[in-house]
Amino acid sequence: MATIIDTHVHPANDLFVEQGGESLQHALDYFGKDFSPEPIEETGEKLRAAGVDTAILFALDSESNTGTPAIPNDWVAEVKDDYDLFRGFASVDPHKGESARQEAVRAIEDLDLDGFKFQQAVQGFSPSDRQYDELWATLEDLGKPVLFHGGHTGIGAGSPGGDGLMLKHTRPLHIDEVAARYPDLDIIIAHPAWPYHQEQLSIVTHKSNVYMDLSGWRPKYIPDEVIHYAKSRISDKVLFGSDYPMVTPDVWLSDFEEMDFDDETREKILHENAERLFDL
Repeated sequence: MATIIDTHVHPANDLFVEQGGESLQHALDYFGKDFSPEPIEETGEKLRAAGVDTAILFALDSESNTGTPAIPNDWVAEVKDDYDLFRGFASVDPHKGESARQEAVRAIEDLDLDGFKFQQAVQGFSPSDRQYDELWATLEDLGKPVLFHGGHTGIGAGSPGGDGLMLKHTRPLHIDEVAARYPDLDIIIAHPAWPYHQEQLSIVTHKSNVYMDLSGWRPKYIPDEVIHYAKSRISDKVLFGSDYPMVTPDVWLSDFEEMDFDDETREKILHENAERLFDL
């Protein structure tokens, strides 16, 4: 059986619920999920049962925009230390300025985490805004991959005003500016970035330091144009991610097995591209 690296995993425990607040419940309704919090041990068992060999677990700090408590970087680091299954991505709140930069350095140098996760709609910022340039310069110096959310989000979906979350922040063109200014910063655009997936495909094709994952969508629902590019022009730059617990890896992988990908491209998406990007 092929090695499988799930590059997009959220904890499904009480920390996840507290951080997400009411907007998370709207997302669960959007995804049709009947959800109860589970300990990280149970999450690990489910991922292993689905055949996942390595999973990238995310922290998230959106305190400035949402007022909810962060999923702490220290907790993610503890999970990474305790379970061979997990690697960890830190999160910093871009609105926190110098303290965010200091926390980013601590997350890599002291906690030994493997990259950074941002969700711009939830955190309430556009990556292209020049006020965040010092943060991106710091992350470039740290030499770890950075993941930005791309396109539509289920968080807040279906609620009046989308719980105040703005989709303008998640357009890939904002990420393109960061990639151009910081060419040594490896960037992942998470999810098929509908309705901006054509922007995403153009950027991933244009810039060697930009990748994408296929998380958050069951493969059978991913736009045909994304699938075409994943099979051809950008097959070396596409990663498997589930978006657990919103989409589980067993469901994603079952759909993927039914799709017309050649064996070489399957191996790239399931593990080879991630191994190269994360230096595994």
